[in-house]
Amino acid sequence: MTVDVVAAEGVPVVTSSVPIGAALPSLVRWGLSSDADLVFRTLATFGPRPRRVLSSELGLPVRRTDQALAELHECDAVVSTDDSRAAARIWTARRPAEVVTALRTRRLQIVNAEARERSHHAVLRALRATPVGRDLPLVTAPGTPGTCADGVRYLSSRDRARTRLAEVLGSDIRDFLTMSNDQAIDAESARAAAPLDLALLARGVRVRVLALPPADGDPLDVSGHLVNGTSFQRRESPGVPLKLVIVDHRISLFPADPANLERGYLEVSRPSVVQALIRLFERQWDGAAAHLALPAIRLSEREQKLITLLAAGHTDQSAAQHLRISARSVTGILRALMDRLGVENRFQLGLALGALRVAAPPSLALPDQES
Repeated sequence: MTVDVVAAEGVPVVTSSVPIGAALPSLVRWGLSSDADLVFRTLATFGPRPRRVLSSELGLPVRRTDQALAELHECDAVVSTDDSRAAARIWTARRPAEVVTALRTRRLQIVNAEARERSHHAVLRALRATPVGRDLPLVTAPGTPGTCADGVRYLSSRDRARTRLAEVLGSDIRDFLTMSNDQAIDAESARAAAPLDLALLARGVRVRVLALPPADGDPLDVSGHLVNGTSFQRRESPGVPLKLVIVDHRISLFPADPANLERGYLEVSRPSVVQALIRLFERQWDGAAAHLALPAIRLSEREQKLITLLAAGHTDQSAAQHLRISARSVTGILRALMDRLGVENRFQLGLALGALRVAAPPSLALPDQES
């Protein structure tokens, strides 16, 4: 849907390319003011506008509108025509995805790769210095695949490690621990992990993930279909010592060469070593910050009815008819809820409301409930 608007000062306004009601990222998350976020949302949704039209439509004083535009212009989120008179300039929002990418890049804090490798080797050296791990491989990656010590097996490629992990996770397990010193998950790894994650969640396996904070500093990272409050728990720590998974307190896997994951993984099933790695995980877990602490929220009666209808499969239009409001009002209610919870889209909103136990599962929703 696009909207044709004519500015009050006779300046034609170009139609918007962003559908009304489409989820837009919150620029507040990237350090911008709420005024700047509001002005950007307006320009991105309804199209280019001069400052006075923006000020009038949003009910903002011209001074605050000018400050918001200056803030957006400084981070290249908006552009304007070259008219020398400020009142005559037409402001246009850049594509939201491009703006977010630029803001992320500006805030990137990349972990030093050499420091990450040193941390990995320090953990293994400490293990080898104890009686429980003295015969672990002395070299980074053993030359021959297969058993290389008592209770230690070398999986000589990343694909072999993934296959083995899928095999182990497919058995009857109750607990899965993982530490990750990756700041971003590549698409191939995400595709490989998604079916396993879904299966673990469906089986009620307790999953705990300890990870580095994201490189871009984004405080919100809803991990796909998994949210704190279910059997999945996630915490962040800036000092994750190595990449590690531990399955059911009996099998652990970690990279054979932290500088090159394609060289495969070591699988350790020796109980004494696994227990030492579990103790390492628990120390790191206890010192980490809980991730995605959702704010408490109480839904109004109308919000609760709307969420229940949508959970039961209603469209915006049919939910609006049940509630005797307009479809645009439905969009407004959902947008307000997204902003209150700091999420970007309806999928994340559903996850957040489910985690807070304020939305009924579809099987319990009442599709024929009248307002």
